[in-house]
Amino acid sequence: MPLQTLPLPPSELGESPFWHPKEKSLYWCDIQGQAVHAWHPDSGTHRQWHMPCEPGCCAPATGGRLVIGLRNGFYLLDTAKDGDDPTALTCLALLPADQHDTAVLRLNDGRCDTAGRFWAGSVITPRTAPHAALWCLQAEATSATGYRVRHMAGDNFTANGLAFSPDNRTMYWSNTPEHRIDRFDFDVSTGEITNRQQWVTFGRKVDGQPYGGRPDGAAVDMEGNYWVAMYEGACVLQLSPAGKVLQRIAVPVQCPTMVCFGGDDLRTLYITSARAGRPQEEREALVTAGALFSIEVGVQGLPVNFFRC
Repeated sequence: MPLQTLPLPPSELGESPFWHPKEKSLYWCDIQGQAVHAWHPDSGTHRQWHMPCEPGCCAPATGGRLVIGLRNGFYLLDTAKDGDDPTALTCLALLPADQHDTAVLRLNDGRCDTAGRFWAGSVITPRTAPHAALWCLQAEATSATGYRVRHMAGDNFTANGLAFSPDNRTMYWSNTPEHRIDRFDFDVSTGEITNRQQWVTFGRKVDGQPYGGRPDGAAVDMEGNYWVAMYEGACVLQLSPAGKVLQRIAVPVQCPTMVCFGGDDLRTLYITSARAGRPQEEREALVTAGALFSIEVGVQGLPVNFFRC
């Protein structure tokens, strides 16, 4: 089945899609639009919840809620409440003020691991120094707030591409402006990451040469392949665990941003894209920048992990 453009309004900066298996719905963030969205394909129902600032990432949480990374920390969203209800959002934990200047830093790409921890990287604007970092949120009964936030890694400009291998032994994390994807050894029992190594790098822009884009959001399938949206590259790449390109899926917008697997069999790849900052011709095209897409693929994706509150 060819790539489908979904009947949804475009996002300014679509990110962090995930398929909710219980609700049979697709969720995603519009970072610049400051909203979280949900779409039920069977009924066509589309909902949104307005946020007080940019939602960089989201994931399902136990109790029918969402965990969200906003600019300054981690929050729970009660999706049973109306999108304009200010009581729908509850703060779980703020990032340490001495390590996270929200004037230039905000949370960006993230997801949960199979142990129910929520991981989120940040982005720095302007990109003057590699001060973006990776944070991990988990419930902890001994903490005064009930939650613990740990600083896990740094040396990044725009944290993206967070994903875990099916055997829980590898964590992937990209630095988008550096055109680089790193990988860590991952211990799911403790949540520790070690042995950071450069995994894959992509070519930079060179005048007169084709440009393939830079790695943005990603997801991993059951076979351990890494699917990554190539920002400004108008495509999604499927990479083997060895980093070899297995497949290139062209998309009709220049800036795909992230992918996830969904549908009952987890063989539908959903793709978000960006509209903010794109040229007028892209915003007015028949398939507009910021659109969402889906395509059937021949491999099953990993199911989404829930945050354990």
